[in-house]
Amino acid sequence: MSGTSDESRSLKKFLRHKPAVISFVVIIVYFVIAAAVILGDLVSVEDCERRYGPKSTPGFAVSQLFEKRLQDVSWYAGQIEQKLTLRAKLKRRLESRGEQPTNEKIEEELRGLRIGNLRPADISAEELQIRLDALWDTVAELDEFDDLNHPGSDAATIEKLTSTAEGQMRALYADQSPSQARHRTLHLLFGTDVAGRSVFLRSIYSIRVAVLVGFVTGIISVSIGSLLGLAAGYFGGWVDGIVTWLYSTFASIPNIVMLMVLAYMFRGGEIDAWLNKFTGDRFRWMIGGTLDETLIPVFVAFSATFWIGPCRVIRGETLKLRESEYVQAAQVMGYSRVRILLRHILPNISHLMLINFSLLFIGAIKSEVILSFLGIGVQSGASWGLMIDAARDEVLNDFFWQIGAATTLMFGLVLAFNILSDALQDILDPKHV
Repeated sequence: MSGTSDESRSLKKFLRHKPAVISFVVIIVYFVIAAAVILGDLVSVEDCERRYGPKSTPGFAVSQLFEKRLQDVSWYAGQIEQKLTLRAKLKRRLESRGEQPTNEKIEEELRGLRIGNLRPADISAEELQIRLDALWDTVAELDEFDDLNHPGSDAATIEKLTSTAEGQMRALYADQSPSQARHRTLHLLFGTDVAGRSVFLRSIYSIRVAVLVGFVTGIISVSIGSLLGLAAGYFGGWVDGIVTWLYSTFASIPNIVMLMVLAYMFRGGEIDAWLNKFTGDRFRWMIGGTLDETLIPVFVAFSATFWIGPCRVIRGETLKLRESEYVQAAQVMGYSRVRILLRHILPNISHLMLINFSLLFIGAIKSEVILSFLGIGVQSGASWGLMIDAARDEVLNDFFWQIGAATTLMFGLVLAFNILSDALQDILDPKHV
């Protein structure tokens, strides 16, 4: 009854802590998105690498200068022109071989064009060429103006011609259904990066990476640290000496240096080659590729260093609990050491494990961003660190959408966990009233 009452009081305190409740909801949203990416294939690596439009377009359909609008129109028109050129070359090649250039073979070049979910208009290539020529005529008129970004008295004329060019550009592509239009709006919600990739999709996929890195690292590190801390604090003697020497040695090495060394160890394929030779090439099959293509090196590098903090905390608390009256009474009654650890000590340090998990979750996310920014963290796909690294040149050109999206999403998750960690410490720790 007492345990149930304590749990009920803790739950009521948590529900009264409005910032903690809001933070918990935010964290759940992040976890749901990550689960949808992992299990439901909401966003794939291919989606992150696919081109969805011109380079460095702003998000939320923010209005651009005339020159950039004209560049974007020219880019979309250029994609159609390239396919029409390839189509013409294919037709000539078939004719030179004496083959009949059937429409199916020729139109295949146009069907291969894909810009997100945009497709060329479902009209003949000849009609498409006519529309394209009309667009280039409008672009040529705009090229006659000296400075599109400072049009002066010509602003109205330039706006009219630019709008006309944009309408002609849209006529080159097939009309989209309401569902397709919504998807494209989402794809371009945060704009595109310097390679024309969707910043929104890369940001969503990065949530998967952040949650996996934080969750797996937190679980492994807290498990290792708690196990060693419990053993050192309760058994003492040579066990305590070995554990203390271990975490003192690891703690003497700068954290970032240790992470970099461990991350580099998994590069180059040497460990992969040895493991595949040892397992008969089953290792590659089990992890779905090489180590560089997975998050395993990141998990190992972080877990090898992050266990030190939980180990110290759990060891210190176990040393105090070992001298408590109820533990000594259990020893006098003849209970085994395992029973005392599991039934009397572990429940009283579980709040510390939970708090350390939330702190390590935050630390792992921030460390992943730093290592990925340095080029030795996540190697494929997308992550907030890779996005921030890729945005360095963009920032110099006053384009902040990619770095803004990555840092905002990271800030939201880290802040939510910080607030929740403080709240849990106040609610669960018996020393806090």
